[in-house]
Amino acid sequence: MKLKIRVNIISLLALVLVFTILTSCTKQIEYQSINGFSSEQNLKLEQFFAKTENYSGRKIAVFDGDGTVLGQVPHYLADECLYKFTKENPNRKKSLIDSMKTQSNVSLEYVQNRVRYMSGDSLSYWRELGRKSFKQFYSNKIYKPMKELISQLKKNGFEVWIVSASPEAMYQKFLSEELEIPITNIVGVKSVIRNGIITDEIIEPVPQDHGKKEAIESFIQERPLFAAGNSRGDKEMIEYASMLHMIVNPDEHVAVDQKESIAQYARYHNWLIVKTNDTTEVNFPSVSSNQFGIKKNKTNKLK
Repeated sequence: MKLKIRVNIISLLALVLVFTILTSCTKQIEYQSINGFSSEQNLKLEQFFAKTENYSGRKIAVFDGDGTVLGQVPHYLADECLYKFTKENPNRKKSLIDSMKTQSNVSLEYVQNRVRYMSGDSLSYWRELGRKSFKQFYSNKIYKPMKELISQLKKNGFEVWIVSASPEAMYQKFLSEELEIPITNIVGVKSVIRNGIITDEIIEPVPQDHGKKEAIESFIQERPLFAAGNSRGDKEMIEYASMLHMIVNPDEHVAVDQKESIAQYARYHNWLIVKTNDTTEVNFPSVSSNQFGIKKNKTNKLK
């Protein structure tokens, strides 16, 4: 009888031990409501975290840069940094700058020309120049709710990537530091780097419009579970996400070649729409528009 009781106790202790090990090995989701998102938006995000808790593959989350995690009003950091440099170096590649001033700054040719302008300098030089521009004029323009979302994604096992049509070299250092993600997880318009020097040999796919989806397939090589952007140029990338689609401050404007605005499209397809303030900072130099005639981006101010 005593032997039987002893065996039962040992069996019970073994079960308790197994349960304790399994419980300790099972990572519980961590999601805290993000200030700046509505209760409905937070609920959708919490549900997303719950659904992906036990996902067995690579957990990928992809964000656009300008206008999605970083303010773009009145100008993209890429333009303000480049044109400030140009103002200080007026004889550098003047014909290229003259050509760029006639182009749309969201066109495929223009975003490549930014990198062509940078060619001849070292990768480290433009990484530091981008970081300096961020510290001077954009450090208060990181969207706090998006930064917190990125932090929670990382805590829950996600790889976080930035896929941007801005120059990769210019954005890598400051975004890597600010978002605490690997510097190689910032993918932008890039060229061949040879002996540490930026060349004008553009590497395709260029992450603009449908090229953003192709960039994910080429450089990340895994379909994201989550994608966030802010414009028509992010549409294909956002749609490529397999579970959750987010858009920030979507534009209501209907482009000439479109039948509906990206905001209308997002509502129709039940994307998660979030809005945040993006206004001009006091004493912002606006070299892009004041000196080079580059069009200003639209202000977004919450009521």
